[in-house]
Amino acid sequence: MATTTKEQIDVTAALVRLYVFLAQYLDRCFDDVARKTYPDSELQGHMTDTRRQLMEILAVNPVVQKKLAQECDRVLALGAACLKHGTADAKTRNAIDSERAVLKNKTMALSDLVAVFRAME
Repeated sequence: MATTTKEQIDVTAALVRLYVFLAQYLDRCFDDVARKTYPDSELQGHMTDTRRQLMEILAVNPVVQKKLAQECDRVLALGAACLKHGTADAKTRNAIDSERAVLKNKTMALSDLVAVFRAME
């Protein structure tokens, strides 16, 4: 089955959304303003919906689906541990900073891809 440009945009845009939500989740670990201005239930709802949508799309490639699930689980566990215990030790802080950097790079690359796909429409 051939993939349309719209389908490519939809998949890529969903990945961008998920990575943005995951980054926002990690930002909440050290930013009181972020925690107060963006309710946890709303963020969790957006992440859950986007993740579910992507898991359905990625069912065609179980390897990629599994990698994305592992990445989400790792980021969510790291953020939950930090939020539960209040402040993070240096090791946890470094892990969060590393995950945040990866999410930022993926978001930027995928955002560029979405722009290219949209220009091709």
